[in-house]
Amino acid sequence: MTTPKEHIEEIRRKKFSIGGELNPLTEDLHQAVKNLSAELYAKDVHFLMELIQNAEDNEYSDGVDPSLEFVITSQDITGTGAPATLMVFNNEKGFSAKNIDSICSVGRSTKKGNRKRGYIGEKGIGFKSVFLITAQPYIFSNGYQIRFSEEPCVHCNVGYIVPEWVNQNPTLSDIKQIYGSNAALPTTTLILPLKAEKVKPVKQQLSSIHPEVLLFLSKIKRLSVREDNEDPRKNTVTAIEIESQTDFVTRKNIDAQSYTLRLSAEENDDNDSERECSYYMWKQKFPVRQEFRVERRMEVDEWVITLAFPNGERLRRAMNSSPGVYAFLPTEMVTNFPFIIQADFLLASSRETILLDNKWNQGILECVPTAFVNAFISLVKTVEGAPASSLPPMFRFLPVQSSSYKELDAVRQSIKAKMVDENIVPVEPEIEQRFFHKPREVGRLMPSFWNILRKARDQGVSLINLSSHGRFVLSYSFDSKEFDPILNFLGVEPVSDEWYVKCIQGTSNLVIGVSEDLYLNLLLFVADNWGSKFGHTNIKNIPLIKCADCGNKSLCSISSIQKGECRVCLSSQSSQISWLIDCNREFISVNRLLFMPKATQEAIWSSSGKDTLKKWLADQVKVCSVDVNKYAVDLLQNSLNERKLVIAYVHFLYHSLDNDFISSREVDRLCGSMPLVDSYGNIIRSRKGVVVPANGSKWAGLTDSNLWKIEGYVELGEHYMYPGYFAGKKTPEKKLLEFLIEHAAALDVPHISAPSDGISSVSAPLTKQNAFLLLDWIRQLNYKRVGIPQKFLACIKEGSWLKVTLNGSPGYRPPSQTFLLTSSWGNTLQNGSVSVDIPLIDKSFYGESISGYKEELKTIGVMFEYSEACDFIGKHFMSLAASSSLTRGNVHSILRFIKFLRDKLLSPADFVSAIKKGNWLKTSLGYRSPVGSVLSDKEWNVASKISNIPFIDQDFYGDEICNFRTELELLGVVISFNRSYQLIIDNLKSPSSITSWTPQVVILMLNCMALSKSSDKLVNALKGAKCLKTSVGYKCPGECLLFHHEWGCILQVVNGLPVIDHEFYGSNIFSYRNELKKIGVVVDFEEAVKVVARYFRQYASSASFTKENVASLLLCYRELKGTRYEFPADLMSCIGEVKWLHSRLGDYRCPRDCILFSPEWESISPITLLPFIDDSDSYYGKSIHEYRKELKSLGVVVEYKEGVKFVASGLCLPKDTSRISSVSALALLECIRVFQEKGYAFPDVSDFMKKVSQAWIKTHAGYRSPKESLLFDSKFGLYLKRTDGPFIDEEFYGTKIASYKKELSALGVIVEAEKGCPLIAGHLDLHNEFEAFVRLYSYLSAFKWEPDTDAARRIWIPKGEWVRPDDCVIYDKDGLFGLQLTVLEKHYQQKLLLFFSSAFRVKSHPSVDDYLKVWNVWESSGSALSHTDCCKFWSCISKHWNSKTEKTVADVLVKVPVSSGSEGILLCNKSDVFIADDLQLKYLFEQSSPESIFVWYPQPSLPSIPRSKLLDIYRKIGVRTISESVQKEEASLADDVEVVSLPREKLIKKALFRLILGFLAAPPMEMEAEKRLEAVQFLVNVTVVETAEPISVSYNLSLSSGKVLNVRGSRKIRFDRENSKIFTQKMDKSGGQKSMIEFATSFSQAISESVLWKSTDHIDSLSELITVAALLNFNEEAVDFLMKSKNLQIFMEDEEFLRTV
Repeated sequence: MTTPKEHIEEIRRKKFSIGGELNPLTEDLHQAVKNLSAELYAKDVHFLMELIQNAEDNEYSDGVDPSLEFVITSQDITGTGAPATLMVFNNEKGFSAKNIDSICSVGRSTKKGNRKRGYIGEKGIGFKSVFLITAQPYIFSNGYQIRFSEEPCVHCNVGYIVPEWVNQNPTLSDIKQIYGSNAALPTTTLILPLKAEKVKPVKQQLSSIHPEVLLFLSKIKRLSVREDNEDPRKNTVTAIEIESQTDFVTRKNIDAQSYTLRLSAEENDDNDSERECSYYMWKQKFPVRQEFRVERRMEVDEWVITLAFPNGERLRRAMNSSPGVYAFLPTEMVTNFPFIIQADFLLASSRETILLDNKWNQGILECVPTAFVNAFISLVKTVEGAPASSLPPMFRFLPVQSSSYKELDAVRQSIKAKMVDENIVPVEPEIEQRFFHKPREVGRLMPSFWNILRKARDQGVSLINLSSHGRFVLSYSFDSKEFDPILNFLGVEPVSDEWYVKCIQGTSNLVIGVSEDLYLNLLLFVADNWGSKFGHTNIKNIPLIKCADCGNKSLCSISSIQKGECRVCLSSQSSQISWLIDCNREFISVNRLLFMPKATQEAIWSSSGKDTLKKWLADQVKVCSVDVNKYAVDLLQNSLNERKLVIAYVHFLYHSLDNDFISSREVDRLCGSMPLVDSYGNIIRSRKGVVVPANGSKWAGLTDSNLWKIEGYVELGEHYMYPGYFAGKKTPEKKLLEFLIEHAAALDVPHISAPSDGISSVSAPLTKQNAFLLLDWIRQLNYKRVGIPQKFLACIKEGSWLKVTLNGSPGYRPPSQTFLLTSSWGNTLQNGSVSVDIPLIDKSFYGESISGYKEELKTIGVMFEYSEACDFIGKHFMSLAASSSLTRGNVHSILRFIKFLRDKLLSPADFVSAIKKGNWLKTSLGYRSPVGSVLSDKEWNVASKISNIPFIDQDFYGDEICNFRTELELLGVVISFNRSYQLIIDNLKSPSSITSWTPQVVILMLNCMALSKSSDKLVNALKGAKCLKTSVGYKCPGECLLFHHEWGCILQVVNGLPVIDHEFYGSNIFSYRNELKKIGVVVDFEEAVKVVARYFRQYASSASFTKENVASLLLCYRELKGTRYEFPADLMSCIGEVKWLHSRLGDYRCPRDCILFSPEWESISPITLLPFIDDSDSYYGKSIHEYRKELKSLGVVVEYKEGVKFVASGLCLPKDTSRISSVSALALLECIRVFQEKGYAFPDVSDFMKKVSQAWIKTHAGYRSPKESLLFDSKFGLYLKRTDGPFIDEEFYGTKIASYKKELSALGVIVEAEKGCPLIAGHLDLHNEFEAFVRLYSYLSAFKWEPDTDAARRIWIPKGEWVRPDDCVIYDKDGLFGLQLTVLEKHYQQKLLLFFSSAFRVKSHPSVDDYLKVWNVWESSGSALSHTDCCKFWSCISKHWNSKTEKTVADVLVKVPVSSGSEGILLCNKSDVFIADDLQLKYLFEQSSPESIFVWYPQPSLPSIPRSKLLDIYRKIGVRTISESVQKEEASLADDVEVVSLPREKLIKKALFRLILGFLAAPPMEMEAEKRLEAVQFLVNVTVVETAEPISVSYNLSLSSGKVLNVRGSRKIRFDRENSKIFTQKMDKSGGQKSMIEFATSFSQAISESVLWKSTDHIDSLSELITVAALLNFNEEAVDFLMKSKNLQIFMEDEEFLRTV
């Protein structure tokens, strides 16, 4: 064996040719070292992390706590002149010869391919990173003393990796002196003399080593940094010593484990402090999914993710923030998460960040949310005995804050999404048994309600059911503002408003069992949140408001108060409370008003929140705050249905007023609406007024009965005259009547209102006294300004009760026919030519005092004025006219009377007004009113032709009638024409009656319209008549147009327009433009244009628009252009839309669909059909081109670029596309370019694209459609040749074709290399050379192509075959599939393997289905399997186990492995193989049966297929357990076996009943009381029998072959349920604890099977409980504790049953 030094010499000699033969590989080494140097200095490498990483990857001896120590010294122990030296000490096993060979090489790391063994290094630099800080690193390890140099060796011209033996500078003693002479040197020491410029950066890195650097290192347990100087004051590096300690694992299963790790850091800084932090660690494995695999990790099948949750403040050092992402060592990524993520991330070369866009890292990050949720659940739920108040701080680990990295923020969002579906939030009640629920199931309470609940609990209210009101309540210790961000993150929302309702209702004594102050706090809580929360909830329907009902306290709901079902009130004044309560007692029979209890009211008055509370009670709850007045009003609103109560109410008001509890004004208002008792003793609730009793009243002397009774007036009875008592107070006699007169308005004449009916007494003469009483009554009514009823007033006006004189003779007349003279006009009228008698009031009878009642007399109809006398006379004449007795002489008398009044200088207006409206004047149209009648003359001749005018009949009245022109005019007769146009209009004849429409008639009618204010009748008459002469005959006005000299040319564009004949009417017709317009004639340019447009459409639609019309149109357009009469937009739109232009295609088109031909169109013509205007001689001729400008304005396309839009619809490619020249093709592309530049859209995209989708493009693969063609460019050239696909033939089209890249793309040609994959892939069949396929697959790989059809899913194999991807696999690490699958790594390089994996979904490794196919082959072979192959198969199944795999394996596998005891493993039908879940049965069958019937599993258990998981897999694929498969037969006792009966209580004790009932009542069974008692009833009457002999049991096991295996055993207890007997073998107490547990187990099993024979799933759970209780001999206290620990309890029904047992 060579020594270390000899080994170094051998390396120098053989590898580097130093002192020996020339090594032919030396030159290659030289080049490799150059590459290393370039890579080393090109990367930003953190050398310190590389050294720590190397130390973690080292191997350590058993019993050694791995440590790493950094010491920096100013001593130059290497003699190199270095200003400082860094020494690294590591207690690893030390360098081996193989390690030395590796470090002296490039790219030969001993860690390669060992990722699974825990190596964390990977950057390809490792130890060589030290060259960043030193030129000569030294290694002292296991006898090796060597150094390296970055300078090329003078002997071989190679640097970095040539070792050189070190004899001194330094020596081991030099090293030991610095390390410390009292301690043994660690096995390995690195000595790094630092470059001068690296001293400061190295010290900075050493001073900034994070204390958490050891957090995820599995080996290194201690790391220290210190500086060694002769003068310690010169030390600039902050010393630190970091240690990690891992507690025992607290949870471990196949996928995850958790443990606690403590880091301590002792730092020699200004504080010289030692700090410590513990971390809850969660490590979980996840299978690597196919889509996330990368080349650098192809050998890794599992991701191991570790999360660290710091318990307390994290350790920090020399930085403000701590890293959140580790790749075994810290990165510099700050996540803002309160936990740390560790995984095998791929890093940037600097180790500062992970590669967030790398799919390997993305796959890891997708697993982090699942790991977090599992960790968090474990952390929160597995802390035994921790109080609920200790849980909220754990929730600070939730990532509430967003991360600045979007990829990490996506992790945060995913965690949030998962957390909301977990039962993780602690809820009330906070008891020993903790409860957790999903965040969305948990609600928060308002702090004010928490205060109420906690005070209520202090006052004895139980809150045990707080989470039983439809929402689980968040734990009180968690429900605080400081946890708002966390709760918002989880989505824990406040409980619903209805929850509070249910809580208040469902929590016993929360309302009536608390103090008044707390009760008011509850009401204030509701009041404060009424508008925002409770106003719309069911809180209205729960008993909440306290009230006192006749001294008894009760509760009312808010809704019952709001609806008026329960009327609750408060006293608004404390001084009135007693009076109101006393009064309420008097009216309690009818008034269901309740007052809140006195104590509650007092508490409200003294409460600081009384204003809020009282306002809420009043506004929302509708609790009345009443005083005496409001109470009185409330009484009126109730039914006072007893005479006694009605009288009592007046007493109540009287005394309330007397005691100043109510104001006089309020009493007046109340008295006006209160019920009264009338003279008949009836209760009258509604009335119009009150009448004093008849006895002693004035009204009884004027009328013979009570006239107001029918109008709702109440005549008071005698009841109000009597004395009385109310609420302990006395009312004196007649006081109530006086009270009612004053406050209830009990009235008498003349102060009472007038009745609606008449007074019979006025039909005859009244006494003077009653006449004046009646006038006083009228005076009072007028004074009060109340309306006097018409019937009452008419009765007085028409009654003949008023004494008058008539020409000196006395008599009685109605007031309406009576006058009271005030001047001499009466005598004048008497002396006139009209003889009329006028009745005058007899002043000699009434005296002068009658004159003082002038207004009252006027009210009842007495007349005083001249005008009234004239009206009186006029009515006399009109009465004659009404009776047809007004003669010709009477008419002349009327006219003479008017003339007489004028002569006497008296105004005839009143007389005229009285008679002018009567129809008494005879006219040509019959009797008419003077108003509107006409006295005829010659001026009316023309008007009479069109109007029926009522002329006075002069033949009847004679010529004398003309002498009264002035009087007739005063009466309203029209005396002269004088522009009486309105009269003509009012009497206008119907148009059909007018026989001649002469110009004079038309002009008169237009003139009437012009001068009349109301001409609608005339307008309507003319509109419907053909009254106007036009160029095409007489027409209705609505059909006519009026010529205009400025724009009349437009009326000549089309023929047949009805233009008014102005020569017939004369030029005067133009002055009536407005009138003509009114009757519908078109006179305005805008309206004329519309008519022209309408005619234009008609002519154009019938193809009647001639070329002359076209010429007229274009000429008119030219003339009006630039004037204010330019063609408006509507006409332009019409011209633009109507098809009136003839095209060369033989059809008519609208202007915008036409082109004016020009030479530019020659190039595109061969492949298009375009709508050029027909400029042939047979149509428009060449002269049409003179109107080029006008045509363009009208929409015709005259420019080439504007017309290319027609190319899309007019494209017409020949069937033989080879006839399309390159010029035509390029012209088409040029048109498309113009299309795109102008933003046009193809008029019919589908039609155009259909046309150009033909195979008309010439490619290297022949003529192809655009979508089947490619345009070759330099990017394609990076991978392909032109002949590799259907690229456009550039030789045919010329180089110009490349300039149409955008246009070709629009047609569908593939112009981008990224999009050409489908076409290239479609041409794979045309190739047969390996090099071509490498090019093609490389191209497809570069652009991430994936096959989209089943036909494309094929892979070419160099031997010339095509294989399906499903029949391929990338790797076959187990070597089991060489004959079944094509292994691609044998044919293609690694880069293309990744392409096949991602594009074709080729499996990286064989799938479960592939393994199952292999298993089927093994099943068929009948041969034994090797242990290795069997383990490989089941490791695969275990690794990929899920619900889908379970179904597949269960369906496919027929046989499973059995433990045979031989070298091989046998496969047997799974129906004949069993899982040994019952070890006693297993023992019985193994002892009695020679056959192997139990499933195989590896022993010892393998990490990849642990026994528990493998057995679970067997169970799920159909392998039965032995316990469920055997048939048990319990043998009967022999007749000669001696048995002894025992008291039932010796075996079946009351504690057993209690335990069973508690189990049946609790979840998951939750059996109803009746069924629980039924289930245990049989135990009450059971008989217990004891025997000394064993109780035997037979077990039979049926196999698929029909064979039955039989074994026998014994048991301690047998239950004969049918006969209600328990057989028990006498216990052998000498057997000790074994006998006791055997008996207890057998007993509990028998009892459980008997109780739960209908629910067998829960037998084992109940059996375990009974076993424990049996071992405790069913001690009552012990069983009670056992039940509490299991959260079991019994209920009242169970207690009653137990008392009977």
